[in-house]
Amino acid sequence: MSDPSPVALVCEKLTERIEKKQLQVPMLPEVAGKVVRLTQDPESESADLAKLIQSDQILAAKVMRIANSAAYSPNSSMVSLQQAITRLGMKLITEIALSASVNTELFNTPGFESHIAYEIKYSLLTGLWAKEVARACRKNVEAAFLTGLLHDIGRPVAIQTILEITRKLDINLSKADVFKIENKFQQEIGVSVVKKWEMPNSVCQSVEFFHNYSSPHSTQTQTMLVFAGALISHHFICEETEGEKAECMTIEEVKEQPVFGDLNLYPDQIDELLEKEEAINSTLEAMSE
Repeated sequence: MSDPSPVALVCEKLTERIEKKQLQVPMLPEVAGKVVRLTQDPESESADLAKLIQSDQILAAKVMRIANSAAYSPNSSMVSLQQAITRLGMKLITEIALSASVNTELFNTPGFESHIAYEIKYSLLTGLWAKEVARACRKNVEAAFLTGLLHDIGRPVAIQTILEITRKLDINLSKADVFKIENKFQQEIGVSVVKKWEMPNSVCQSVEFFHNYSSPHSTQTQTMLVFAGALISHHFICEETEGEKAECMTIEEVKEQPVFGDLNLYPDQIDELLEKEEAINSTLEAMSE
């Protein structure tokens, strides 16, 4: 029998790591995990959230910078987290803290930095649009944002792991082969990541069923909201690879997707959603700086 190809060898090693639960999952800043758990506690207060974020000076500085951006505070500046929470609310500050925690600095992916930056930006945009879709459907907007932010978290971890395996085996793969393996394993790895980060079960289920939302599962509606948010995001941003920009979905193509019918959203309601483009882009810019 001939030796396996480099791609097959990497896939075999990656499968082995997943099955043996030996993936090296980046640590989410501890405070970010606590922020999620705190927001699940109905007895928590704004002072608890402020105290928690202040325990991480870098995160606290990022949160204050975003909270003071034109997207959130166009006419005045805030000088303390407690003041920011009072004005913007715990839920919004939680979103800001989580988006500031999930960034490119978590991952070691030499040669693929621009791809990871795109994936992080696209996931953040998906979270923002999923929140608006959830609002239109009168569903939980906070859960939709968090799931949108994390629905593709398996991609950067897949790239990081593939590169680590190729270094250890001393083999070279083309970027096309790396992307092919990323696409094959990203969802399974994503589930491992959100479980490792102790995210709510609803988030874990939505990541698992994202590409097959019609399969019966307990968070089907939440998964559909995020899937719809991702489609709208694909209308607005597309990745540029090897100097060539992919073609974004047209709005007509977006409207034709079955998920909007499954959510009972009509074309005119999608048009109303799209009117929020400027506000969403302003928030995306503030959170991406």
